Amino acid sequence: MAQTDFIKIQKQLRTAVWKAMDEYQMISDGDRVMVCISGGKDSYTLLDILIHFQKYSQINFSLVAVNLDQKQPGFPEHVLPNYLSELGVSYKIVEKDTYSIVKEKTPEGKTTCSLCSRLRRGILYDTARKLDCNIIALGHHREDILETFFLNLFFSGKLETMPPKYRIDKGDLDVIRPLAYCKEEMISAFSIYKKYPIIPCNLCGSQPQLQRQAIKELLSKWEDKFPNRKSIMLNALKNVSPSHLLDTDLFDFKDLESSLKDDSHLVI
Repeated sequence: MAQTDFIKIQKQLRTAVWKAMDEYQMISDGDRVMVCISGGKDSYTLLDILIHFQKYSQINFSLVAVNLDQKQPGFPEHVLPNYLSELGVSYKIVEKDTYSIVKEKTPEGKTTCSLCSRLRRGILYDTARKLDCNIIALGHHREDILETFFLNLFFSGKLETMPPKYRIDKGDLDVIRPLAYCKEEMISAFSIYKKYPIIPCNLCGSQPQLQRQAIKELLSKWEDKFPNRKSIMLNALKNVSPSHLLDTDLFDFKDLESSLKDDSHLVI
């Protein structure tokens, strides 16, 4: 990739992140942000862009990078400490053998993602508290959000996806996804140019027949056939009309007069 192309992609990614941060008020003055680093392209890109905004935006916030070493066989333990030290960013490596637990508890032929995610989540929440962080930043991008929406639609029977920002049940931590508007293809190109030391996941990456992979391929085919389809779908997730769905908890169909007064902005 030519440097001019890289600069263009870098600018687009930074613009997309700033837009998401601004629209959802992700980070404010005084926040301490724990950036979760997996060793993949997304989390490296997330950390890179947040460091940029820490230096050049008007928001006064601090960062600490955290990696959860799940004790996967062959995991190169030196890679992230070396990279983060050279970068000059504060970091912590948390060592927890969740790999053995997931492999032991997951039945043959079943995916490990659900249990692995739950274990990681609890450990990361506890780590954020110990580091006095009030914000946890994750590296999920546009495609992750769209894929999750269709997975829930097709396999769980619900309209739900990864929100750009949410508060955990205990109410003491906010989880943010600053890459929510970033295209995966741009992140990939950006990471290749930056030559990040990518560490593959031996749990997720080694599983064949994942439903998420099937959804990813489906969305890619749609995008190839109908360019800009993903952007339209993402916009749809921001443009919801409760009165045009079927959820009686979201909209009171029995008392239309009251409901329409409360939702007077909707076009019926």
